[in-house]
Amino acid sequence: MSTTAITPAPASAPAAVADASRRGRRPTVTAVLTWLVGGLFAVTLLAVLASVVVTALSTSWGAGWLPDGYTFSWFHEAWNTPGLTRSITVTFEVAIADVAVALLIGVPAGYVLARKRFPGRNTIMLFTLLPVILPPLTYAVQLAALMYRLGIGGSLLSVILVNLVPILPLVILITVPFVEQISPDVECAARVFGADNLRLFSRVLLPLLAPGIVAAGVLSLVRVLGSFELTFFVSGAKTQTLVVTIFGALSDPGGPPPALTAAMTVFYMAIALLGLIFSLRFANPAQTLAQPAHRSR
Repeated sequence: MSTTAITPAPASAPAAVADASRRGRRPTVTAVLTWLVGGLFAVTLLAVLASVVVTALSTSWGAGWLPDGYTFSWFHEAWNTPGLTRSITVTFEVAIADVAVALLIGVPAGYVLARKRFPGRNTIMLFTLLPVILPPLTYAVQLAALMYRLGIGGSLLSVILVNLVPILPLVILITVPFVEQISPDVECAARVFGADNLRLFSRVLLPLLAPGIVAAGVLSLVRVLGSFELTFFVSGAKTQTLVVTIFGALSDPGGPPPALTAAMTVFYMAIALLGLIFSLRFANPAQTLAQPAHRSR
């Protein structure tokens, strides 16, 4: 019986593998630059946020980098500032109303744009994209003029309507790829088993679209909380959101001291941070950019 000789591997093979592994673990120039830029951005952002918090806690400033003393009294005074609690209430009222209306209209509209092919669809998608990518200041003045011509300028309704302009297209654009990831065969199977349009949408599509709806709702909420230009031009004395109230305090030369406005800003930062934590907990922003798995024919 013949045997096959097994040639042993060269002694230098393990060393070559180890060298290749070490070379593979060496950081590239791109990785180093990415970490450097990301680190500088994170440090700068944290430094800005920390400076606001330190200012809100300060009693007085000397010539140094840090205040002479610290106190929590500015937060109590900021909370008791006339109009602040009203601004916080208006902020949540506008945010909740806008998100609810945007989801009620945007999710069905996104479904139609994802499933149907009709003349002018691309044009509609283009016009849907414009309010999202254009700076709000480019159309804020025209919207404010329209609200005052309709006789609702300065009211809570006008604030809700103008903030609906950028977030409704945002909900539609987020919903479209989520709908396209659902195979049309799922809807056909549901119809075969007797599901009408209402049951199809409520019992089949909504559970499958839940991640997209949550993502659209949370991102819209964060967008409304940070909206300034649109609210500034149409809000009245009793319909200002928190960000507009803070701007008014900062822009007044004889207004409150810097520590008081910094404490008001901390309240706004806390609300925005809660929205960000909620978004990262329940929504994956990467899913909104995922390639659709299925395309309707």
